[in-house]
Amino acid sequence: MKLIIVTGMSGAGKSKAVDFLEDAGYYCLDNLPVKLLPSVVNWMAMNKEFPQKVAVTLDIRSKDISDSFFAALESVKNAGVPARVLFLECEDAVLIKRYKESRRLHPLMNLENRADISTALSEERKVLASVRESADYIIDTSSLATAMLREKIVDLLESDTDEGMLLHFISFGYKYGIPAEADLVFDVRCLPNPFYVENLRILTGLDAPVREYVFSTDEAEGLFSRIRELLEYSVPLYEKEGKAQLVVAFGCTGGQHRSTAFAYRMQKEFETRRENVKLSCRDMSVNRDEVKNR
Repeated sequence: MKLIIVTGMSGAGKSKAVDFLEDAGYYCLDNLPVKLLPSVVNWMAMNKEFPQKVAVTLDIRSKDISDSFFAALESVKNAGVPARVLFLECEDAVLIKRYKESRRLHPLMNLENRADISTALSEERKVLASVRESADYIIDTSSLATAMLREKIVDLLESDTDEGMLLHFISFGYKYGIPAEADLVFDVRCLPNPFYVENLRILTGLDAPVREYVFSTDEAEGLFSRIRELLEYSVPLYEKEGKAQLVVAFGCTGGQHRSTAFAYRMQKEFETRRENVKLSCRDMSVNRDEVKNR
């Protein structure tokens, strides 16, 4: 039996995520009380009539989630049921807009008669902070269309294999914000920017001429080698701890040149020694369009 626990901010898209998991063959339970999780999962695991892929949503509606979550999760794992935690994140401004459009109340406003949704969201973040920190996967849905959320969840399901922890390298632009799902973030804005070289501006870090420019100095090579050494030492420690995915993000100004060059080269380094390695260039297409319009 495999278990996915879907949790996160109210309004971040948990219902949609469960719909996609159901389409993928998961038996889904919504808003199960946290303390019931071990007994329900164990009972389902022993009854072969139930699908052996189960998804459960746990959220702020279960008021004891912060107190009981870790004990329940440990109990499930001790019973031999592999469990992954998917946390859906979202910016407050987007959540407030979604609630206004849906004309629904935030759960804490219902439970505690709060009139201010901003206060409710702030309280929810505090309650869920430790749960978020323990999550195997974090997806920021602030700017995700429904189809993109489905694609991300499908990618996670495909990556959750017996090949070990997924090592996911991401390039991003600081002007668009740091990826919420990042576990480790490295800032490479200290290096010369290919954007100011006319024949490199429209290219990306996936193109050899840009990588040659980025790594043309001793400083760039030194920075790369030190980050690689840190990852070579720390990645096995994260895997030993039981982490399902480690997201390593490289950031530059726009996410097109330096960060992509580092993420691409680091992916190539690690895919020679690991099975489960992935590369994503979050802001590259956005920035490329901007460059074309200049």
